[in-house]
Amino acid sequence: MKHLLTITAILSLTSSMPLQAEPAATQQQFFTQLSALCGKAFAGTVVVDNQPSAAFSGPMLMHVRDCSETEIQIPFVVGDNHSRTWIISKTGSGLRLKHQHKHQDGSDDVSTMYGGDTLDAGWAQAQSFPADAYSKDLFIQTRTPQSVGNTWHLYLYPEERFSYRLTREGREFRVDFDLTRPVALPAPAWGFEKR
Repeated sequence: MKHLLTITAILSLTSSMPLQAEPAATQQQFFTQLSALCGKAFAGTVVVDNQPSAAFSGPMLMHVRDCSETEIQIPFVVGDNHSRTWIISKTGSGLRLKHQHKHQDGSDDVSTMYGGDTLDAGWAQAQSFPADAYSKDLFIQTRTPQSVGNTWHLYLYPEERFSYRLTREGREFRVDFDLTRPVALPAPAWGFEKR
């Protein structure tokens, strides 16, 4: 009986302890390789766009700007538009991608912080992020229900290129950034202080 009480006490104690989950090894590698680009900017080229939009018609830059142990912020500049920032962060079970959109005065756009979490370990060179519940609700509220099926993909080949890709039924968009030639840093994303 005494042993049974001891085992019960141990089980009770361990079941109340939080699990220390963390991203998979491949996700850690992806995050580490992306962090190594911090402080640099790279020019991009649209390589796939089956529904061309004026919103992606100017010169493109990604600026790996703010990096910590748990988060990387990458402003995505198109022409004079500095409204977009990709935010990649670690979660207890993988990686998360969010899209932050701001107006020129620094205020949040109504369509901001959409994205999703990884559902599997992916690869050190590739991670995918299906739209999460918050994003799906936002897309319905903002009358863009076609985006409910969005999945975003990030590809990273450190000696060659970084790619951002969006897919859903009937829609594909991809921009590749040349990592072999860093370019001059752009002005900060709207709502962020200049360094």
